Amino acid sequence: MDALTIFGLFAVTAMVICYALEQKSAWFILGFAGACVLGSIYGFLQGAWPFGVVEAIWALVAFRRWQLRKSNRPGRLPQARL
Repeated sequence: MDALTIFGLFAVTAMVICYALEQKSAWFILGFAGACVLGSIYGFLQGAWPFGVVEAIWALVAFRRWQLRKSNRPGRLPQARL
């Protein structure tokens, strides 16, 4: 395994772990956003720019979810209104 593959494996593993634990703390949502940024960097470095773009969008979505969670009651995400 080369360094780029190890970097990608770390990014995706961090994303899965943070996603699985995000109900426990808002910090895991922020961790997921950071891991998505790493995943985006990995995508661009390996030449898969569509993957890099999608991961960058996920990072923005997760960061916004973190902001909403921090401004809302602790322990709960805001409910969607239809």
